[in-house]
Amino acid sequence: MTEILLLDDDPLQLKLLARTLNSLGYKQLLGCSSAGAALSALNAPNRSIGLIMLDLNMPGVDGIAFLKLLAERRAEIPVVLVSGEDERLIETAARFGASQHLKILGSVPKPVWPTELRAVLERWEAPASVASAPKQYPGEEVARAVLHGEFIPYFQPIVELSTGALVGVEGLARWQHPTDGLVMPSQFIGVAEERGLIRDITRAMIRACLKQGHAWRDAGLDLFLAVNVSMDDLGRTDFADYVFEELERSGIPPKNLVLEVSEQRFAQNPDAALATVSRLRLRRITMSIDDFGTGTSSLAQLRDLPFNEVKIDGSFVHGSSSNAILGAIVNSSLDLARRIGMRTVAEGVEDGADWAAMRLDKCDHAQGYFICKPMAPDELPGWVGSWDNRRKKLFEG
Repeated sequence: MTEILLLDDDPLQLKLLARTLNSLGYKQLLGCSSAGAALSALNAPNRSIGLIMLDLNMPGVDGIAFLKLLAERRAEIPVVLVSGEDERLIETAARFGASQHLKILGSVPKPVWPTELRAVLERWEAPASVASAPKQYPGEEVARAVLHGEFIPYFQPIVELSTGALVGVEGLARWQHPTDGLVMPSQFIGVAEERGLIRDITRAMIRACLKQGHAWRDAGLDLFLAVNVSMDDLGRTDFADYVFEELERSGIPPKNLVLEVSEQRFAQNPDAALATVSRLRLRRITMSIDDFGTGTSSLAQLRDLPFNEVKIDGSFVHGSSSNAILGAIVNSSLDLARRIGMRTVAEGVEDGADWAAMRLDKCDHAQGYFICKPMAPDELPGWVGSWDNRRKKLFEG
C-alpha cells in the first residue's frame, strides 16, 4: 500500500503533521527523523512510498542536501516542502528541486493548517505507474517534416485588459505528424535548433500566420499576428527582406505583425541582430521581447535595441496577486515599460486572480488559459462569440 513519508528531525512536528494528515483522511504514514532513516525506507523492498513531505532545516543532511540525494537516485516520487523558513528561501529550494528534475508539488508553511495542506495534496495522485516521457523525434524526421510542410500554427488569443476585446493572436508552432497526430514544440524545437532547421520552421510559421490573418481580415476579423522568431533568423541579412515580401504577398499591414524574440536567446548576441531589428521597426513592425525578466540583460536590451513591446513571463504573472515578490517584479516591469512608451503583454494569465491583478496593474494586453488555450484556426470564429458573452459577465462583475 502506498505510504506518505514524513521527514522532520523534530518529533513534535512529525506528530502534528501526522495528526493533520489523519484528519484529512491520509492514514498510511511513515515518520522519519533523519535523512538516513528516510533513505533506508526508500530502499526497503517491502515499502511503496508515493509522496515525501520534507522539512528543510535539519541537522546533518538538511532538506536541500536531501533533495540532491533524491536527484542522484533519479527519484520520481513527488515532494512537498514543509518548513517554517522564509518564503523566498522555500521558493528557492523548490526551484532547486525542479532544476534537479524532481517533482516538487509545492510547499506548506509551519505550523501546518489543514486547508493549506489539502490544497497541495490535491495536486497529488498516488501513481500506479510512472508515465513515460514524451517522444523525442530525430533530426532526420524533423527535416522530412520541414520538407513536406507539416508544421502548422495554432493560435492563442490576446485580449485588451481594459475592455476584454480580442486584439490579436500568437501563432504557436505545432507538427501535424502523419501517424502520431499533433506534436507539441517541446518534442521537436530542441532538435530543430541543433540541426539548423529552426530557420525553416520560423519562416513557415510567418507565412502560414500571415495567410491565415488575410483570411480572417476578409471575414471581418482584423487582428495583429504575433510570431516567435529565432536568433538564427535575426542574424541573417536577408531575414528582413523575407518578412517584407511575405507581408506584401499577404496584404497584411506591417503594423499588424509582431515578431517575438525570447530574451534568453536574444541576450546571447544582440549586436548581430541590431540592423535587422532596426529595419523591421522602420517598417512599423512591432518587435517584442518575449519572456521578459528571465534573461540576463533586460535593462541593456531596453536601452540598446528598438523594441516596442514587452511580454512579462508567465512565471512572474501567475500567482502574482498572492505573492508579494512576484507582484513587485510584475509591477516594476510594467512601470518601467510604461515609462519608456512600450506596450505590455502579460503571459500566463491562468485564473481569475491573475486576470484581476493584471487589470489592477494596468497591463495593456493578456493571454493565457484563463482566456483560452491555443486552438486551430477554424476554431477561432466560434470562440469569439463565446468570449464576447463571457467578457460581458467579467466586466459586469
